[in-house]
Amino acid sequence: MRMRNTLSKVFIFIFAVALITGFSMTAGAATVKVGALNDMTGATSDVGKDYALGIAEAIHYVNDNGGVNGKKIKLYQFDYGYRVPEALTKYKLFKRLKCVAVLGWGTGDTEALSPTVTKEKMPYVSASYSAHLTNPAKTPYNLFAATDYSSNARAAITAWFDKKWPKHKDYGKRKPRFVCSYMFASPYSSAPIKAVKDQAKLLGFEVGPDQDVSLFAIDTKSQILGMKRFKPDLVWHGNTTMSVASTLRDAYSLGLGADHIINNWGIDENLPRLAGKAANGAMGASVCAFYGEDVPLMKTVMEYGKKYNPGVPIEKRTVRTIQAWSNTLALWEALKRADKNGGLGGENILKTGFETLAGFELGLGGAPLTYTATDHRIAGKIPIYEVVDGKIKLLTVVDLKGRWPAKWNKEWLGW
Repeated sequence: MRMRNTLSKVFIFIFAVALITGFSMTAGAATVKVGALNDMTGATSDVGKDYALGIAEAIHYVNDNGGVNGKKIKLYQFDYGYRVPEALTKYKLFKRLKCVAVLGWGTGDTEALSPTVTKEKMPYVSASYSAHLTNPAKTPYNLFAATDYSSNARAAITAWFDKKWPKHKDYGKRKPRFVCSYMFASPYSSAPIKAVKDQAKLLGFEVGPDQDVSLFAIDTKSQILGMKRFKPDLVWHGNTTMSVASTLRDAYSLGLGADHIINNWGIDENLPRLAGKAANGAMGASVCAFYGEDVPLMKTVMEYGKKYNPGVPIEKRTVRTIQAWSNTLALWEALKRADKNGGLGGENILKTGFETLAGFELGLGGAPLTYTATDHRIAGKIPIYEVVDGKIKLLTVVDLKGRWPAKWNKEWLGW
């Protein structure tokens, strides 16, 4: 509760600055306006708060390092509470403010806005990594500096099949059994379901009935009992950290006996803190390094955290901040390239900005960025991490593109 109150005070300060002055610059200075939608009070605020801090801190870094070829970025940052109608309203405001791009958040609102941003040619760099947004033939102006949910889910179940199943007592005697646990009504939680079940069938799993678990869940005993009837060897979790932690605790206490793989918004530094022993052995993809890891630019990220949000202890920061920096830095690079080669119109930001990135290294432990006019998936190699004695450690890297090249190139794009 104390941590929540501290973060709330920080966010009040951030949004007072953002909404009143838009991170104001010297009067008369040339600026580039960017909008940001974040969730600090809604269903995904458990992971959204730290992401929002990262967006603000990264913009300070960008402006301290020349902005967009000398033009400072003026950020308009809003908490929309994970409400799609509110996101639509704020997007209209960004248009009136003449923002050249948006740093978005959730899958529901991002997908709802996708036809509009396509029509209006507004680059929309989202924290939704839905694979539905990776096919530029359908959603050209939706981008993100991360591997997508479907690729992550395919990689996670493959890593378990490769690394854990051969050690199981029933290996070679039967098919492994698999179920999914997620909020059915959430576009985020359900986004990779088709892909992960497809991968399960490809690998020879027996797939059991899904369990509907709310993003707000604190008691999931009935869902765990439903899983026990199927006796799964593996459960995929599609919710965010707090809900996943609740599910892992109940699975542990009720003796489910299954292993767990988790979508990337459900596995972070808070998971072992919240789930304790129940988190040990849980696996999942990460799209970048965890907070404090020894990777390029991490020291800078931590310095900016201390400078601009000193009230938030460094040990409480998470990978969500790194994800925010990654998206912000990707947008920054695209804006700089576009500004030098035709200006900051939306189509130019896409074509001479994002789609000229080829193997571009952001730092921060993420995959090098490659966007093409036909494919906005940044990479085909997915790192999979495991919780070991309360720490999150790299387990393996799954090369989906290299292992299934025909499916990667011809079947899996956009779903």
